[in-house]
Amino acid sequence: MKFLADTHSHTLASGHAYSTITEMAEAASSKGLKALAITEHAPEMPGTCGIFYFENLDVVPRDMKGVRLLMGAEVNIMDPDGTIDIPEKTCRNMDIVVASIHPPCYGKNHTPQENLRAYIEVMKKPYINIIGHPDDGRIPVDYELLVKAAKETGTLLELNNSSLRPQSSRVGTRENMLTMLDLCRQYDVPVTTGSDAHVNVDVGNFTHVAEVLEYCGFPEDLVVTTDLEKLKEFIPSLGKDFCVQR
Repeated sequence: MKFLADTHSHTLASGHAYSTITEMAEAASSKGLKALAITEHAPEMPGTCGIFYFENLDVVPRDMKGVRLLMGAEVNIMDPDGTIDIPEKTCRNMDIVVASIHPPCYGKNHTPQENLRAYIEVMKKPYINIIGHPDDGRIPVDYELLVKAAKETGTLLELNNSSLRPQSSRVGTRENMLTMLDLCRQYDVPVTTGSDAHVNVDVGNFTHVAEVLEYCGFPEDLVVTTDLEKLKEFIPSLGKDFCVQR
C-alpha cells in the first residue's frame, strides 16, 4: 500500500518529542506524504504544552513543504465516563482530534467494561476523529463492541506503528491489532494509520503496520490514509481552505 497521510505525530511541544513543525513537514515531504497531522499531547500528559497552545493553532500555516498540515491534539481520556482534557469549543476549532488512553492520565486498574465505556463515550463526541492506539493490552477491551461502536459513530480506529516497536511499553499490540483488523474487515469499518512519530525521522514510518496489513490481507479500500478523498470523509478539515483565519 502507498500511504499518503500520517494522522498522528508529535513535535517538541509535547515535551518528550524532539523535532519542530518545520522539520516534521520536511520529513513528510521527503517521504511523499500529502498530509501530516501534528497532534500534540493534551495538557494532562506530564511535560506537555498548555491549553493556550491549542487555542492559538490558527497562526500555523496549513500548507508547508508541499504537505497539508492538520493541526490538532491527542487528547487524554481521563476516566470511564469519557472525560477528556481539552474543552469542546477548543476541540471543535482544531483540524483533527485523536483521543487516547494513557496510563499516566487514566490509570491501569479499570475493567474491560469500563475501558469500553470510556472509548464509546468519547466516540459519541462528534469532534473526536480517531481513537489512538486501541491496541494496548494494558487497557483490555472487547474489540468486537469497539469496532461496532466505531462504525456507528463514524470514528476511525488507529493502526499505531509505534505500538508495534519492540521497545514499546504497550503489550500484546500485534495480536490485538490483528483481532481488531479481522473485525474491521467483517463489519466493513475503515482504519487510519498513525506513525505516532516523536522525532522527524519517524514521520510516515509504517513499517510495522504495513507488515501486519500484508500478513492478514487487509483490504486497501478500508485504509483511509491511502486515499485522501476517503480520509476527508472522516477529517473534513482536510478539504477546507485555510487561507481564511477561523
